[in-house]
Amino acid sequence: MVTLPVVAVAALGGTIAMRRPQPGEPVTPKLSADDLLAAVPAIKSHAQIVATTVTRAPSPSITINDLLRALQWANEQVAQGATGVVFTHGTDTLEESAFLLDLLWDHPEPLVLTGAMRSSDLLGADGEANLYDAVICAASEHSRSYGVLVCLNQTIHLASSVVKNDSHALEAFQSPGRGPAGYVREGAIEMLWPAPPRSSRFARPSSESCSIPIVEASVGEDGAFLHTVDATRIDALVVAGSGVGHVSAPLADCLERFVDEGLVVVVASRTERSGTARALYGYVGSESDLVRRGIILTGQLSARKARLALFLMIEAGYSREAIRTYFQHQWRGN
Repeated sequence: MVTLPVVAVAALGGTIAMRRPQPGEPVTPKLSADDLLAAVPAIKSHAQIVATTVTRAPSPSITINDLLRALQWANEQVAQGATGVVFTHGTDTLEESAFLLDLLWDHPEPLVLTGAMRSSDLLGADGEANLYDAVICAASEHSRSYGVLVCLNQTIHLASSVVKNDSHALEAFQSPGRGPAGYVREGAIEMLWPAPPRSSRFARPSSESCSIPIVEASVGEDGAFLHTVDATRIDALVVAGSGVGHVSAPLADCLERFVDEGLVVVVASRTERSGTARALYGYVGSESDLVRRGIILTGQLSARKARLALFLMIEAGYSREAIRTYFQHQWRGN
């Protein structure tokens, strides 16, 4: 008799756990992990399931504490022999949670995040199929050592590269510039490349808050409102710069003031591909000018993901130069 692998499933709310209270009303969180699994009995042919419900919150309200509680439970399940773990999660912030968890997950066993773009009471609901595929992915020996994966719409993505780039479509999750890591087909997974090398993971943070705002460098943004911000009340500042990491001249001056006051300031590219440059442009507010002012560029990481990496580095006591070195390793080709 074949013994099925054990997959641990934790529910963290989101659209996959939502239903309409009454016909015609907007959906709200309702379903537990047991509810979700009961709707997909075919999962039992692929894995033995251990389940828990961490939260029923919509993903914009997911906290770092929620993620750390789920992570602790996942660690315990792996220690007890689970082959893999699945988190169901709202799609709005799923890419951020996946990335943060990937920085903390130090097991070869896969941790797979999934969710739904349509609630269970809508035509064409995708949650049940996504959960089924995610369990298959978590149970497979072929997904080991990839870290945290995101599995929706029969497609598997690395947490480091995945983004949600459509607010409605079932194929909302993409990995711009890289493509998916694999697919789920006919009850099995196919990974498209070997598991990439993974750097050492961060320790669990002691804090449960992340006081690192993100500012977007839009047309005409001079940073005037930042002059009202007390640098001692935030942990760092992230700027989503235009192009390869550019801001206006007045905003560059404002950011330099924060650096002079001892705050770590990083600039990412707000584009989805290729990230920041190193020393391509030389005008005031360009990436090379920002580096001269002591501002750190994030390479391939988006502002959203850079913020979470920065949070863990600050929690771990990284120096400014250690933070700079970390982000330098996020350049393409490094």
